[in-house]
Amino acid sequence: MEVRQITFIKSAENLAQMPAEDLPEVAFIGRSNVGKSALLNMLCRRRSLARISATPGKTQTFNFYEVNHGMYFVDIPGYGYARVSKKARARWRRTIVAYLTERVSLRAVLHLVDSRHAPTALDKEVMLLLRQTCAECFLVLTKTDKLSGNTMQRSIRTAQEALQSQGAELPIIATSAADRRGRQELLRRIADAVEAV
Repeated sequence: MEVRQITFIKSAENLAQMPAEDLPEVAFIGRSNVGKSALLNMLCRRRSLARISATPGKTQTFNFYEVNHGMYFVDIPGYGYARVSKKARARWRRTIVAYLTERVSLRAVLHLVDSRHAPTALDKEVMLLLRQTCAECFLVLTKTDKLSGNTMQRSIRTAQEALQSQGAELPIIATSAADRRGRQELLRRIADAVEAV
């Protein structure tokens, strides 16, 4: 698979505002500042398709991008950022849970975790939540260009242990927006998940 065309369609704060479920969807989820926007830009070979910010919590809506006229990439609001009000966090959480468990057109979920740190309690909560979705799920380690070979292997083992602690077993894909590692594997897995139905 190659991204030949991508167009921003709309932002949505809740399920009612989302596009009709007539195209398969691939969702990108992870804690604030984990690198979702950078990964999206890397996959699409664009510099500024998704806005990248040093400020955590920048993405506060579900952003839908139509890819090759045949699917949506969905950038989900980051979780775990303390400066967002408790009320806003609770609202986002309800919407994210509903989206992951109720959205019929959802085909794949890429759960992004920063390779430099062990998965957080919220990351593990998402791992548990993803057991409830019918979509194919992948754990995507970001920013791996910043790790040495031995540290990378430790990061993968730590991620595997976190998944096991939640009763989950997912493929783990090491990526870097800086040097584009993992790009072809991710695109292949996305294509397989979308075409499987």
